Amino acid sequence: MKESTHPYYGAMLVLLSSVAFSSKAIMVKLAYVYHIDAATLIALRMLFAIPFFAGLGWWAMRQGMPVTMTGKDWMTLALLAVVGGYGSMWLNFEGLRYVSAGLERVILFLYPTLVVVMSAVFLKHQITRREWFAMVISYVGVVLVVWHDVEFVTGSTETLYGAWLVLLSAIVYAGYLLVSGQLIPKLGAGRFTALTMSLAAFASACHFGVSESWHGLENLPRAVYVLAFLMALIATVLPSILMNLGIHQLGSRKASLISAIGPVSTIVLAYLFLGESVSLIQGLGTALVLTGVMVVSLDKR
Repeated sequence: MKESTHPYYGAMLVLLSSVAFSSKAIMVKLAYVYHIDAATLIALRMLFAIPFFAGLGWWAMRQGMPVTMTGKDWMTLALLAVVGGYGSMWLNFEGLRYVSAGLERVILFLYPTLVVVMSAVFLKHQITRREWFAMVISYVGVVLVVWHDVEFVTGSTETLYGAWLVLLSAIVYAGYLLVSGQLIPKLGAGRFTALTMSLAAFASACHFGVSESWHGLENLPRAVYVLAFLMALIATVLPSILMNLGIHQLGSRKASLISAIGPVSTIVLAYLFLGESVSLIQGLGTALVLTGVMVVSLDKR
């Protein structure tokens, strides 16, 4: 039977991937209850995830796909992994100290519109009216969600600072996606993922080694290890595999539409596990962001 005859199977894979990835913010917030810092939590997450990515790299190397990378490409890859991989991750985790899980996910979900802006600035791509419309309603949506948190959840200073960190994370990640599009065809998706994540793990280890003592990893509460392992497996490795399988079944355009459930699932999970509030303003802002992202993702250009 042809793979294209399994649309519901592909849709379920993408849906599960989006919900699994959404759980990351919930687990980070739960880990912060134990007064752990972002560098330590990321180091644990990457420590548990690196064996999976090493296995992916081994599998990708056995495929025999030729590598057409130049010296400049390898330097770009290393910089991309450190800044785009680990840098965006640290900004995201640090921002979660100050904002709700729901707000974090909504801001992060702006990255498709940020890719459009970066493409216009650096690659001279013209922004269409459709894309302008998508960006305007997306950013209006974010303003509404930020306003909700400032007024009803936390203090304005902390919320704005955390939102700025998460927005920087989204900007860095958008740059990561833009540059990765130039390198993946030369290296292959499997090798690219394995190498960038391994280098990001190395950057995480270096940052942790400078700022903390490695002996500190031995004396953390048991719940922190459990959360870090679940974060590595459920919110890092598993969604990557499921999303790739789903895209293979459906194509990237349909997969991007289904993955828009991400911010909604984060808000629901945050309500269930963290007790975060859900309001009409927050729902309206989230809906605007989802609409804007889908408009960009489904552009047929």
